[in-house]
This record gives sequence, structure tokens and C-alpha cells, in this order.
Amino acid sequence: MKVNLSPDLEGKLARAAGRRGVPADVLIREAIERAVDYDDWFVREVEKGLAQIDAGQVLTHDAVGTRLEQKLVEHQSRR
Repeated sequence: MKVNLSPDLEGKLARAAGRRGVPADVLIREAIERAVDYDDWFVREVEKGLAQIDAGQVLTHDAVGTRLEQKLVEHQSRR
């Protein structure tokens, strides 16, 4: 696989790799892995949320407000 980078991005990559003391290709692989892992996680979380909606596990706007108010009161009472 070949990826074309702008000269500006290549310069940034070279500087970042130099600061970390690793070859640029290592830094590229790490960055791609993080991005792909995050994307996988995000899609799974969205799917979980959609499944909760399908199962009727939702809160109304008022219920969210009530829970938030309770949490704030609990937090303030611990101070």
C-alpha cells in the first residue's frame, strides 16, 4: 500500500518521529492502528446505543435532567 503525504505533513511526521526517536514508518503504523482501533470502538458503541434504543432503554429529557440534578446535589454534599 502506498500513501501520498503532502510535503508539510511529511515534515511534521519527520519532526515527530525524530522527537520520539523512532523511524517515521513506526510512527505511521502506530497512528493508523490508533485511528482504526478508535473507529472500531466508536462503531461498537453506536451499535450498543442503537440496540438500547431498539430495546426501549431510553430516558426522557426530563429524566436526564432529574438524574443530573441528583448527581449535582450528591457531589455538593460531599464537599
